[in-house]
Parts: sequence; C-alpha cells; structure tokens
Amino acid sequence: MRITLILLLTSISTSVFGQTSWNQSFEDCGIEGSITIYDYNLHKWTTSDMDDSQVPTLPASTFKIVNTLIALETKVVKDENEIIPWIDNYDTLKYGHRPHIYHSMSMKEAFELSAGWAYVELAKKIGKDRYKNILTQIGYGNVDLSIEDPDFWNFGEFAISPANQINVLVKIYEETLPFSKRSYKTLKAIMVTEVTDDYVIRAKTGWTRANGKDTGWWVGYIEKADNVYFFATRLIKDRNELNSNFGSCRKDITKRIFKELGIL
Repeated sequence: MRITLILLLTSISTSVFGQTSWNQSFEDCGIEGSITIYDYNLHKWTTSDMDDSQVPTLPASTFKIVNTLIALETKVVKDENEIIPWIDNYDTLKYGHRPHIYHSMSMKEAFELSAGWAYVELAKKIGKDRYKNILTQIGYGNVDLSIEDPDFWNFGEFAISPANQINVLVKIYEETLPFSKRSYKTLKAIMVTEVTDDYVIRAKTGWTRANGKDTGWWVGYIEKADNVYFFATRLIKDRNELNSNFGSCRKDITKRIFKELGIL
C-alpha cells in the first residue's frame, strides 16, 4: 500500500501527515467519507482523504465529549449520576422517534444512549456566552453558535473538522485543557465503549440530519499498553439516499481499518 507523506502544521505539533487508500472499506458500505488517525508515539497523522480531514461540519453528538466536561466544570450537574428530568415537549419528529430515551436519566446514561434532549436541557443552563468563552479557549470548532436553537451541535453553522476533533481529543487524553482532574476522570469513564485484554476504546458516535444530509461520526481513541491511537471517522450522504447500514458503518469501517493496520 503506497502512502504519500506530507507535512502538516497542526496545533499538536509539526507532524508527518500521510494519505493512504482505504476506499474499499467505504465502498463496501456504499457511503462516502473519510477516516483520520493520529499515532501518539510517532506523532504521525494518516488519513484516507487529506482534503476531507480539514473540512468542518456539525459535530452532532460527538460534541457530548466536550459538552460533558463543560457541564461538569460549570457545575450545571454535580456529577455523572445527577438525574436530568424528562421534558414532555421534546420534539420527537425533529429528532426521530426513540422511545427508549423518553424518561428522566443521569448524564452518564444520556451519554451512553446519546439522548440529545438531556444535553439540550443542560445547554440551556450553561448558556451560549459560557460556551463561546470555553470553546474559543480550547480551540474547538468555529465557535459559530448564532443559531437560536440551543442544540447548536446538531443544527446551524457550528462546525469542526476531523483533524480538529483529534487535536482536542489528544488534549483531553493528556488533560491539558482547562478542566479539573475530576471532570476528566468522569468523562473518560463514561467514554469507554469496549474493553479487552489488549485495548480500551473511549469514543462517541454522532449523527445529524441537518441541511438535507446525514452526517455520521465516530471519534475517540484506542489505548494499548504501548501506544494510543486517535481517530475521527465521518460519513456523509444525501438523506434521500437510503442506506440501512449508515449507522453501523461508522464503527465497522473504523474497526476494519484498525485491523488492517494490526492495531486491533
């Protein structure tokens, strides 16, 4: 497999950024998209699409990673177990019918079930002024929160690129952003999606149906005994193009590529 190496200036460091062809994984799912990977020890970036890795779009529920830190740090919730009361006026048409999330729940459960309504309720209490200050400080996305809807991560002009997602994830892993050790510990615990003898995956999915597009994400990092691998996979399709595998392919493509690399 031929890899073209290009130098890219990132906020992590001046790193080797390589582009390689993993097109087959996306073609098998019948979906366009890209995956961007950062090897922590080697300071090496690899992507299936150099241009796409720099294109910002709505982060959807991947924003729950940073949103959890902000909610904890601003004391809008005291901890991951605080119950967020269910609201009866939740727009099930706007978000799709998901009866299994229509009840009061903890922030931990809201993260795991990707219950958007719960984080929207937290966002109303945090307020956009505090969001703007924190997001600007940590370098997350374009900080365009101009939409009136409090759910600015699923609708509106707020946007982040795959490379920017990884830059922030690295700082979360290192705990170098202005959040407390307690907040980091809580977030990292609820981010765990898979544990084996060889690795731990901490990650979050995302899916928004804004602007006539389905935009799906899976972002996070794989911790192994000797290294950490950060990833941001994003799939995009027109909403009128039916594909029942869209949701599952976010993880399937990512894991397939990491298996090809011998990491999983």
